[in-house]
Amino acid sequence: MAERLMCSTECLGEGGWSKGAMGTDDAATCRTVFCTLLLLTLSCDCLAADLDLAKTAVLEVNTSWVVARKIPQTLFGLFFEEINHAGAGGIWAELVSNRGFEAGGLNTPSNIDPWSIIGDESSIYVQTERASCFSKNIIALRMEVHCDECPAGSVGIYNPGFWGMNIEEGKTYNLVMYIRSMEPVELTASLTCFDGLQNIASADIVDNNVSDWRKIELQLFARGTCRTSRFELTTSKRGVIWIDQVSLMPSDTYKGHGFRKELIHMLMDLRPQFLRFPGGCFVEGDWLRNAFRWRETIGPWEERPGHYGDVWKYWTDDGLGYYEFLQLAEDLGAEPIWVFNAGISHNDEVDTTTLAPFVEDVLNSIEFARGSSESTWGSIRAAMGHSERFPLKYVAIGNEDCDKQLYQGNYLMFYNAIREAYPDIQIISNCDGSSKPLHHPADLYDFHVYSNATFIFLMKDKFTRTSRKGPKVFVSEYAVNDAMDAGNGSLLASLAEAAFLIGLEKNSDIVHMASYAPLFINDNDRSWNPDAIVFNSWQQYGTPSYWMQTFFRESSGSVIHPVRIASSYSSSLAASAITWKDNEDMFLRIKIVNFGSHAVNLTISATGLQAGVDTARSTVTVLTSSDLLDENSFSDPNKVVPVRSGLPGAAEKMQALLVPYSLTSFDLALDQYGGLVAEM
Repeated sequence: MAERLMCSTECLGEGGWSKGAMGTDDAATCRTVFCTLLLLTLSCDCLAADLDLAKTAVLEVNTSWVVARKIPQTLFGLFFEEINHAGAGGIWAELVSNRGFEAGGLNTPSNIDPWSIIGDESSIYVQTERASCFSKNIIALRMEVHCDECPAGSVGIYNPGFWGMNIEEGKTYNLVMYIRSMEPVELTASLTCFDGLQNIASADIVDNNVSDWRKIELQLFARGTCRTSRFELTTSKRGVIWIDQVSLMPSDTYKGHGFRKELIHMLMDLRPQFLRFPGGCFVEGDWLRNAFRWRETIGPWEERPGHYGDVWKYWTDDGLGYYEFLQLAEDLGAEPIWVFNAGISHNDEVDTTTLAPFVEDVLNSIEFARGSSESTWGSIRAAMGHSERFPLKYVAIGNEDCDKQLYQGNYLMFYNAIREAYPDIQIISNCDGSSKPLHHPADLYDFHVYSNATFIFLMKDKFTRTSRKGPKVFVSEYAVNDAMDAGNGSLLASLAEAAFLIGLEKNSDIVHMASYAPLFINDNDRSWNPDAIVFNSWQQYGTPSYWMQTFFRESSGSVIHPVRIASSYSSSLAASAITWKDNEDMFLRIKIVNFGSHAVNLTISATGLQAGVDTARSTVTVLTSSDLLDENSFSDPNKVVPVRSGLPGAAEKMQALLVPYSLTSFDLALDQYGGLVAEM
């Protein structure tokens, strides 16, 4: 049915469309005609055979301000977890992997992956030693060069980064590293393509006074582009050199804060109202010794010991630390939500009677964010370059720990201490209070749901039955993750999730926050599928679930109206209506998911409008595809994306045709909206 309803599936492709066998003008015409005719049921011969099979539905929207309700300003946001190399090798722009040679552990000699040698063992020998000048990062690399006339001119070491470094012509890269030698050094720092044959950038390091550790800082200017580059340190001079803390960062990170710009822009396009960080299971660890420790992730990057994330099985240098997460939230204009360890991992727990140091540590973390620049921990933040306080208003005590034996006792220890010291902070419990009351006080409680598409679609009514008494709901993790339904991110998954979010909008008197999970995935580390944003060293695209969320980016802080669907097909539909405004205009947005295999002849009736509808500025946006399991990819990143067109039939009462398996948003521009803006 889906394929028959499309006037021409050859029109679909980039931006929802491609030329196929047509010329450019024909493709553009097809796009306009397709969107207009398909959605407004004007006339299309290719649809005629299927219109007889279409279902019918009436959607009534009561836009009276008497029955309208304000949606919380915080409703939709982001959840970031260090998973799938989302941070290390992802949003954090550091190009060197294992920059301090610490990943192999404290027992030396240790593994230095992914570093490798250039040359053979007869000309160069490397091993780790406990010789660093940094007490928290005691491991350094000892490189011993044996040759006077080295093969191919020089020998050394190289680092391929995270599956290759993206080096682009005309850009500069900031190199910082530390070296020591008993003799003068002659090194060359280079960026080469993956095989080492194409030299893209290089700089010489000649220093006669490095008997003590010396910090080297220089810039490498790229004379070419290679998406799978590596960083090299080479020499042709016999001797021993110790090397430590090698960092290579692009000079053009977002606001100079160390974040990969193109990934930040994708986040900004979602207009998130909060950022939950840094996990997830990453916060807990399989064992407490590998849990996220905020104090080990602040201060100068060279002094951060890094740690092994034993849940997702990779090392992080923790350049992306607690401070950087707070900075990221600020850059996004989002409320930070700090998820801290509750003294509980997947396999061990701290007894409540000995929890006091953990509680004190959490209070210190809050002071770091909110304390004055004269306070003990606030002064460290100020020294890092942020004298102003971060507006930390939300903290979550643990992650998915409610069923752990000691959680209740540990939770109350944290809760009481935070409430006494910071009475304004909103505290989030791990325990689900949607079906029964919590056994402890909380401002919000976590709700996580992962399942198949049908289950998530039916969850749209979940919170209709939830008590309005007690703490509010934070749906901090949701997604369709069934492999058959979701794959690497399918249209079907996104439609089920859209229906679920529509349900959250309608129940936003009790649901105050929601975020999709996981947010990012490096295509080279698919530990968890699907995800919202897929990337490699130089490309990125949104899955259908990412694009689905763009339909909800104006919902936070808007006004929601009651809707009613009358149809024998209503079990396959989900709809909501909001009034939202930008800087200059106001719109009535009607969203509807068709989760079935039939087209729907839809009648929309909006009553109680206090303004006229401006047809010229009204639009309709559709997310659909020729197959409900269609996915985006690097080769076809826009296979499933929203397509927007004009809405010439926009009116208080209008007819539309919903295609099977689709998410449609009708944005009716409202005239004479000044008074309404004041009311919002």
